[in-house]
Amino acid sequence: MFYRLFRRFTFLALYLWASSGSTHHSHGNYDLSHYIDMEGTVTEVHWMNPHTWIYIEVTDESNSPTIWALEGGGINALTNRGWTQNSVQVGDSISVRCHPLKAGTPACLFGFLRTADGTEGEYD
Repeated sequence: MFYRLFRRFTFLALYLWASSGSTHHSHGNYDLSHYIDMEGTVTEVHWMNPHTWIYIEVTDESNSPTIWALEGGGINALTNRGWTQNSVQVGDSISVRCHPLKAGTPACLFGFLRTADGTEGEYD
């Protein structure tokens, strides 16, 4: 009896733990059907888990600046791709390719990043 109850409890605990992890990484708020490309100047960098953030100032056709929030991958994933905390700094000019928010506000989910020195790669 105890063994059966223990097994059920263990299964339930593992199921809840696994399902909560998968919901955290949902990107349902982004339009994953296409990318947008833009260039801008870095205003903030937040090298942290579970997701890194880079904010850039982008100037549109009418010379109006807009701050875009760019959501990147976690530190371990980025480090495995060769990025470091010093790869992108405030004041850098960067080019990005990202999935925009469905709401149309100035924010994206990173796809690719190119730094001013030509370093290019996936940033998610």
